[in-house]
Amino acid sequence: MNTPSTAPSLTLADVLAAQRRLATGLRRTPCLIAPALSEIAGVKIWLKREDLQRTGAFKERGARHALLCLDAESRARGVIAASAGNHALGLAYHGAQLGVRVTVVMPVNAPAVKITRCRGLGAEVVLHGENFETAHAHAVELAAVSGATLVHPFDDLRVIAGQATLALEFLEQAPELDTVIVPVGGGGLLAGVATVMKALRPEVRVVAVEPEGAAGFAAARAHGEPVRVSLRPTLADGLAVARVGATTFALAAPRVDDVVTVSEGEIAAAIALLARQAGVVAEGAGAAALAALLGGRVRTRAVVLPICGRNIDARVHERIVSAAAEATASIGQTAA
Repeated sequence: MNTPSTAPSLTLADVLAAQRRLATGLRRTPCLIAPALSEIAGVKIWLKREDLQRTGAFKERGARHALLCLDAESRARGVIAASAGNHALGLAYHGAQLGVRVTVVMPVNAPAVKITRCRGLGAEVVLHGENFETAHAHAVELAAVSGATLVHPFDDLRVIAGQATLALEFLEQAPELDTVIVPVGGGGLLAGVATVMKALRPEVRVVAVEPEGAAGFAAARAHGEPVRVSLRPTLADGLAVARVGATTFALAAPRVDDVVTVSEGEIAAAIALLARQAGVVAEGAGAAALAALLGGRVRTRAVVLPICGRNIDARVHERIVSAAAEATASIGQTAA
């Protein structure tokens, strides 16, 4: 499989090959009916529990697959990547498992929990810049100097093929689905899932969801190509990418049926509901799909929601869940 080009190609055969490479060393996560959430939403909901991967996010799939695709010489030189966190964690964990040295460049405002865990897994962490773009530019410079292989967190066909294996699993686990709602930041997961769905189940709707403050895919669709958007602070920090990838957009755009946005309040409500009704700790990106469904943005009878990550600061999570509980109590008292 080649790295991205101006005419990217990802086939079902590529994804099946990635699944074979990932047959060991990666968890096949459950995809389970969520009874309480299904009752609240009035639709059948499956949660694809990527939060149960070892580092707490789906990004392990693409990270491990990219590492497995390296030749011996490239493995010896190591890899470098820019990441807001979960891609870095995936590379750090699987780099350690496979004996590949990993350096990650994170924005200086990356969540502390992700920085600490990444260092704990043995990766060298470099903090640089205020956003992904500046961190990535620095990673490119470091790679040129060190000879390490740059592993882009989303705009790399090896990474996208790894992420796409998630869809192969939930198609087996939830065959009744008619819709999948996919959170999108740079677009790697969306491109992979959409490729698989339209190859195997073209009648299933693929809906992309973004935070209102980081709606890069919606902007790209409107312009016909990736464009830079202004970012606003969001609970879904894993989706805070100012420009979707050229490769991911080329793959996803013709295969995505709709794109919707969700507010910060809706993301917070979804985080709290997942905790209280499903016992799931989800970061903002992991709750975005549920936020879209509960916000009435998507019509469906049977839907898969990828819980794509759990790496949220514990204090932030506690604050969100407590605020939701207080609001519910206040409503109950008023009604009484």
